[in-house]
Amino acid sequence: MPPFPSSPEALAALIASQLPLLHAALLASALLLVTALQFANGRLHANGAYSRRRVAQIGITVMLYGAAGFTAVALAVNNGSVLVDFDDALVGALSRSLDAHTLHLFARLTRFGDTETLTALGVTGALLLLWRRQHLLAATWVAAIAGNSLLNVSLKAMFQRVRPVHEHGYAAETSWSFPSGHASGTLVAYGVLAWVALRLLPARWHLPVLWIAVAIALTTGLSRIVLQVHFASDVLAGLCSGSAWLALCITVAEWVRRRAPIQTDGKH
Repeated sequence: MPPFPSSPEALAALIASQLPLLHAALLASALLLVTALQFANGRLHANGAYSRRRVAQIGITVMLYGAAGFTAVALAVNNGSVLVDFDDALVGALSRSLDAHTLHLFARLTRFGDTETLTALGVTGALLLLWRRQHLLAATWVAAIAGNSLLNVSLKAMFQRVRPVHEHGYAAETSWSFPSGHASGTLVAYGVLAWVALRLLPARWHLPVLWIAVAIALTTGLSRIVLQVHFASDVLAGLCSGSAWLALCITVAEWVRRRAPIQTDGKH
């Protein structure tokens, strides 16, 4: 068994050389986790333990972990820690090792998080939900997607991190780098899409919908690293901030949705 890399440069070279395997392992781990959480969620429903308090506890926990993760990454980047050395080394390793076919593939996959794609998804979804008179879902949908976009723009302006050099021609970005808008945007947009689907679709579709949402979010985030338009820490920070914002939106929506029947019952 080879020794674990002892420097940021060695770790970056290992990741760059094993990128397809690492991508597959990351997706497999995430899908297994989602499956376990969905199973636990079903057990809570069956046992009658899925209360407003439980929803709030889960949502607040995710928000705190997301905010804490973002803060830790932001501090590490601001302080010029070993994470910054790893970021630089990984960009260099990827630029030397990736072929045109891989870059072309991830240039296509990254479009799931393009501004045009998420805008079209946001507008279409909001209109469909309003047409179906799903006003709470529509409000949550708009708040999640539009709110995350404003949050990301604000965070970029606050940190003003310059992007890594990327001259391969398969992608070009000029805005600030930290945190990744593609990473947070896809997690929030496809995450809230999955949440809406859980509310409207039969139970047999729940797990496949969650799998698809997770796969899109992780693959799009990874594509930003592969294309060298973001540092790895940018993507990690984007996933953390997106998780916190999505958890906040869904927690508020679930609290409102579960409060309404109690108010109605109290009038009888």
